[in-house]
Amino acid sequence: MKLHWQVLIALVAGVLVGWWFQARTDAAPTLGLTLRGDGGGVVVDAIAPGGPAAGSKLRLDARLTAVVRHQGEAREQVVPLGAPGDLDALVGACELGEALRLRVEGRADPITVIVGMGNGSERATHWLYQLCLFVADIFLALLKMLIVPLILTSVITGVSSIGSGRDLGRLGAKTVGYYVLSSMLAIVVGLTLVNWIRPGDGASLGLQPTSGFEDVAEQSFWDILKRMVPSNLFEALQDNSQMLQVIFFALLFGIFITRTAQPHQSRVRDFFESALEVVMNLARFILTLIPYGVFALLVKVVASTGFGLFDALGKYMLMITVGLLLHSLVTLPLLLRFLGRISPSRWGRAMSPALLTAVSTSSSSLTLPVSMESVEERGGVSNKVSSFVLPLGATVNMDGTALYECAGVLFLAQYYESVGGFTLTFADQVLVVFMALMASIGAAGIPSAGLVMMLTILSALRLPVEGAALLLAVDRPLDMLRTAVNVWSDSCGAAIVAKSEGESLLVDHPPPGPESG
Repeated sequence: MKLHWQVLIALVAGVLVGWWFQARTDAAPTLGLTLRGDGGGVVVDAIAPGGPAAGSKLRLDARLTAVVRHQGEAREQVVPLGAPGDLDALVGACELGEALRLRVEGRADPITVIVGMGNGSERATHWLYQLCLFVADIFLALLKMLIVPLILTSVITGVSSIGSGRDLGRLGAKTVGYYVLSSMLAIVVGLTLVNWIRPGDGASLGLQPTSGFEDVAEQSFWDILKRMVPSNLFEALQDNSQMLQVIFFALLFGIFITRTAQPHQSRVRDFFESALEVVMNLARFILTLIPYGVFALLVKVVASTGFGLFDALGKYMLMITVGLLLHSLVTLPLLLRFLGRISPSRWGRAMSPALLTAVSTSSSSLTLPVSMESVEERGGVSNKVSSFVLPLGATVNMDGTALYECAGVLFLAQYYESVGGFTLTFADQVLVVFMALMASIGAAGIPSAGLVMMLTILSALRLPVEGAALLLAVDRPLDMLRTAVNVWSDSCGAAIVAKSEGESLLVDHPPPGPESG
């Protein structure tokens, strides 16, 4: 069964199972403890049989002094207990499956208890829910694992391949110039829509803020520029929040590969191309696990928030779709008309086989042979132009991906801003635009690779990556659309460059028949 059907089935199943969990867990979370006050402290008066604390080492009459609650990366919240109501209020604000450590007077080590349901007959439901949380956490960890190797190898390979086109002189400069222009225009479309519609404000996504927001909010644009330069590359490679430094190094490294004498230049370029191929194979394997990740994440979110999630995701999906349509039906046709003096409608009919292939495969790389055939046989572009412009475009020109990453990250940033603790500044938006451009250059031409690159931008903003994984629920149809936009932009670039080189395209003098209208 094809991946998009698997994702659709996982989407429906995750919603149904999450709704079932929500229906069975309407009771408030509990530790299954009855406490009594005792001279300004709390003492365990009863432990519910079959409850969450029944299997712990906690004993009757144990005096509890504090609760330690994990609050994200490297942060803990210590709550002293002065009255029974202190623990009840804290547990009531927890999620099912959250671990609390109870400090007991007279014990050196705290006792860990998992927040659960009070009814012992519900324990099977509780453990099934825990299994879904475990699968979701593993899937997120696998996605995070891809960030550094994929960014490093893809950006170095992409930049070094652009640099090698330097020997083609005018043709290379025109191609790169078009790709930067079209990608930036796509990002501007996404930036404008997300700031106008603001779909993240007040959204119900069920995602919890984590630490680190205050560090980003206090940074100016100049602070961000200063943070781009890594003082220690290997430290940057160990921290996903330092992806800006990794991209900066990869850009420089790729540029200087092209300035290195042979045979070293080809050896280093071949090494990173081979490394990228290995990483892409790994990414393809991990992306086959998307249905399981979608299922587990939706179970988690729907169980805690209900169906309010889909109102926000529906607005987000509609916004991305409108942005992709605007770029493909307005921006790119205007470039064709004014830069290439080409009829957009005739060029669109000529490229129809490539666009249909892009929608069905969701891969720019797999569509490349059909794109080259359409551009040459149906569009009249010479092999000299198409053999340079299109393969390079499949590697570094991702208009749809750039728009999607910019708008998607800002959608999540608006959500975290609305729930508190994070401030989306102008400098943050400039950073998102820059990284969306760089990430689109580095995005591999495989299905859903743009989602992995979105993790890079979120990490640079020190936002939780769980939000990007949640967008997997509606990613498949958007992936099909943005791949078609990527391929459409590549073909427009080939036509504009060919016209600038003085070539006469078939669309200028269409043959008689159905295509001549």
